[in-house]
Amino acid sequence: MLFTLSSAKSLVLAFAIVLGCAASGDAQPRLRVHTATEAEPLSLMALRDTPRGAEVAMQVTGSTRVITSNGMPSHEVGAFPNRGNPHRVSAQSYRFEMPLEPQVGQAKPLPRFASFGVAVNGVPFDPNAAEFWQGDPQSGWTYNALGGAVALGLDANYAHVQPSGAYHYHGLPVGLMQQLGWSASAPSPLIGFAADGFPIYALTASVDGQIVRMTSSYQLKSGQRPGGSAPGGVYDGAFTQDYAYVAGSGTLDECNGAQVTTAEFPKGTYAYFLTDVYPTVPRCLKGEMGSGLTKRR
Repeated sequence: MLFTLSSAKSLVLAFAIVLGCAASGDAQPRLRVHTATEAEPLSLMALRDTPRGAEVAMQVTGSTRVITSNGMPSHEVGAFPNRGNPHRVSAQSYRFEMPLEPQVGQAKPLPRFASFGVAVNGVPFDPNAAEFWQGDPQSGWTYNALGGAVALGLDANYAHVQPSGAYHYHGLPVGLMQQLGWSASAPSPLIGFAADGFPIYALTASVDGQIVRMTSSYQLKSGQRPGGSAPGGVYDGAFTQDYAYVAGSGTLDECNGAQVTTAEFPKGTYAYFLTDVYPTVPRCLKGEMGSGLTKRR
């Protein structure tokens, strides 16, 4: 693993992280130390290979929806390993459980080490990147996975691979959307289910008989970051903390959700939407989180 060490302070911090992992017996890969402060255009890996052996099943048990899968996508993926991601896609053993009839409550931030939900093909949505300012999870500054400041080796599905071999989406699952027949001129097909059981759609919905583009209500903050022990530079999207929720600036709420009527829920439901700008994949939940969505650290 390569570290970007720009100062003696960064070097000390890197040793502290390594020693901390050793002392705790934590098997989590060592955190990389980053000092980048500028967003960069994404360079996405072309789709070229289709993994074999995709397995996914969905069933209802009492008041619980159960999704089991091996996490292998049935669409094309980029070349893994690659320069920005040294891991190889491999089968997992997933069992996701979420409420069949979730209830809307107060918004709750998605836990740092949790998936937001799972696509209908059994591949998880992981909006948060485990990449932090100077490698410190306590810094309060998390790199935006789609901000480009840190190279993550994403493919054209806005996805890559965890050290465990788990393929997962950080943004719009383009290959899956194509398989499902998504079109800008039609309501989104069902893309997946969130950890709290509410459905996930992408970009479009039917509102009062019209096809509407569902838009995020997050905006880039104005001005400069604090600097000092925090990153400096302008708020440009390199970090998730560069954005703020501005109610009413888009069609979606703070969790990228809205009340809609869909083919699967003709009587209406609260639903989450994937968007093409931040947060892309929602960062909070309106219902109670089910099980199987917390990642092993």
